[in-house]
Amino acid sequence: MQKQSNNRLTPCYQTYKGNIINGEFVPTAETRRTIDPATEEPLFAAPLATRDDLDNAVQHARNAFKTWSKSPFAERSKLMLAYADAIEAHREELERLDTIESSKPLLVSKREFDNVLEWLRAFATMELKDDVFDQDDERIIYGTYNPVGVVAAIVPWNWPALLGLGKVGPALMTGNAVIMKPSPYTPYTDLKLGELAMSIYPPGVFQVLSGDDALGPWITEHPGIDVVTFTGSVRTGKLVAASCAKTLKKCILELGGNDALIVCQDVDIAKCLPKIATLSFINAGQICMLAKRLYVHEAIYDQFKEALVQFTKEHVKNGGGLEPGVMVGPVQNKMQYELLKGVYQDVKDSGYQVALGGSIPNSNKGYFAEPTIVDNPPDTARIVVEEPFGPIIPLQKWSSDEEVVERANSLRLGLGASVWAKDLVRAERMGRQLTAGSVWINSHFDVAPNIPFGGTKESGIGREWGLEGFKEFTDRTSLWVWKKIFD
Repeated sequence: MQKQSNNRLTPCYQTYKGNIINGEFVPTAETRRTIDPATEEPLFAAPLATRDDLDNAVQHARNAFKTWSKSPFAERSKLMLAYADAIEAHREELERLDTIESSKPLLVSKREFDNVLEWLRAFATMELKDDVFDQDDERIIYGTYNPVGVVAAIVPWNWPALLGLGKVGPALMTGNAVIMKPSPYTPYTDLKLGELAMSIYPPGVFQVLSGDDALGPWITEHPGIDVVTFTGSVRTGKLVAASCAKTLKKCILELGGNDALIVCQDVDIAKCLPKIATLSFINAGQICMLAKRLYVHEAIYDQFKEALVQFTKEHVKNGGGLEPGVMVGPVQNKMQYELLKGVYQDVKDSGYQVALGGSIPNSNKGYFAEPTIVDNPPDTARIVVEEPFGPIIPLQKWSSDEEVVERANSLRLGLGASVWAKDLVRAERMGRQLTAGSVWINSHFDVAPNIPFGGTKESGIGREWGLEGFKEFTDRTSLWVWKKIFD
């Protein structure tokens, strides 16, 4: 495994500029530095927002909202497309910056920005129009969608660009002002994205505040913020919901997942296994909707396990994100790394069989973990019931459709799930019984800007993307118009 030098490029956010408030860079009295996950060396200075910075940004957002909320759809669409063009012009440096701070391989960063451009350009075409609930000669009753006000977008560290702009885009297109808060672990990409927006959007419409762990609670309890949209852990999501409840502000929560992937005995292993393996390990397992629990029918279990081990050995390369062909980069931060080490140690202490891997290197600098396949652990195992958010997966046997569906549904999480089978009638029947926000047949982790995305149970509240996601950023009014009362 090669180490990456911190001097491997000149990043586009190496020069400290400050938070983005009301169309200007606003330096902070104090700064903070995050850590390069591949080298454990400090990265660049980033702003450390204060409560006064937040108050200032909220006031500017509320002022900007008065005008922006009245802007026509055509104007919002034009600016959204211009913003996408600006990102595309800078995508190479953004991808490399994303790789440095988030730890994802460069090929994943490129995919992330492919999606960013697709999502923003799709959002620019999506317009919420009035519903007509009822009409006759006497009256017409509309359902209208009005922007709420100020939206706070709290962004996770694993996909700072897509999951950040996936919140910002719909909020802006529905006429809201937005304050984006990057993760303290990955502030730089989102700050640069905010910088690019400065020359496109009116001051106060789209602002970016970077800070430490204190900034999130200040945002969720702030009376001048109307909606909080958050992606992160279940534990933090519950804290967000409790804080938002104090002012009865709406919260949209996309939380953790522990996705079940069910493989039936009639599959062609050679055809489906490369995608299954990739969507289990890519980005070191640090994507909420990856396959986290693999259930393989007992009739093909040994054959599938052997093929999965061989494919992982040959194709799932571990290393620094800027190295060619890497699929599994380092874990993004030390806190997550320590949690993951506990999962690996529990596998050893519990005496579970390991088909591949099973260790975390002690000698190399950087937060690296070995891709690992745990061979048929019990349903009560920590590796099964907890989302590891790392490159380690349990492979488990099953025998009947009813049994495996019950096991797949047994957790309090329900973000995604999939069934793989040649018999589509059987697969769809099983899929319709799975409790998850997204269910795929013969695929996993398919997403699109026009399709609602979110979780059930403790995996979230509300939906992002699609027109259903747009509606989350609006107040809905039933407008009754009586036509003939003055005739």
